[in-house]
Amino acid sequence: MEDNPLSMYLEQIEQLVVLQKVDDEIIVLEQELENLPKELADLESQNDDFDHRLELLADKLDILKTQQKRLNDEVEDNASKIKKSKSKLMMAENTREYHAMMREMDNMEKLNRTREEERIALTEELERQKDLSAEVEAQAKELKETLETYKTSIKKRTAAAKKRLTILGKQRDKACSVVPKPVLGRYEFIRARISNPVIVSVIDGVCSGCHILIPPQIFNDLQKGEQIISCPNCQRLSYWCEHFSGEEKAFTSEGKAREAAELKSAEAAEAAEDIEDVAIDDSGDK
Repeated sequence: MEDNPLSMYLEQIEQLVVLQKVDDEIIVLEQELENLPKELADLESQNDDFDHRLELLADKLDILKTQQKRLNDEVEDNASKIKKSKSKLMMAENTREYHAMMREMDNMEKLNRTREEERIALTEELERQKDLSAEVEAQAKELKETLETYKTSIKKRTAAAKKRLTILGKQRDKACSVVPKPVLGRYEFIRARISNPVIVSVIDGVCSGCHILIPPQIFNDLQKGEQIISCPNCQRLSYWCEHFSGEEKAFTSEGKAREAAELKSAEAAEAAEDIEDVAIDDSGDK
């Protein structure tokens, strides 16, 4: 099979598809590693905002409590003065003095009613601010718990992503070793300049990347399976879908079996490393 040009061609196509899948996962993992610190910084920023809001609410509550105490003292003081004025009222020596004392009492009572209304409004605002403070405090507590959980998980997620990237790097190197350097260079060139996918199938003469009909002569060359051809419209690497059906299924099955075996071996090695890490952690705890 190694001397069969079609088999060699199909293996190269197969490895290009594997390479594309590996590169896609690498991009996702690298993006995750980039985003993890940003997500942590965002949570820490939110936590700081909550702390600032709680400080402002605490200051406002202190001001309202001071105002409430002042109004309480003023209402009580005025009430005491009114009471004393009522006692003196019976001691008025003439009508003029009596009416003067009555006007003074009326003014104090009006002032007290105003202060009492202010005190009621202030008490209501104080209760509203207390409820708001309790709500913000509960949200802040929940966020702090989320932040602590995230700090704990970020190390594990970072380690897992880096470990997976190591495995993918080995898979990528193996796939690259099968693909001829000129073709690999075209793959890298195309990937850097257009959106995924880089390698696509041609179905019924139509490129599945740009959905445009392939010219007949190029489609005929593609069916021969002698060389890797790019779509003349979108420049993506292409292959005929029928090459991976019928008689050629056995070839691709072999490739998939090899890939599955490699993946199983990689997962086993990863599990062994995890067990070793746990053992080290347990010994450290003791």
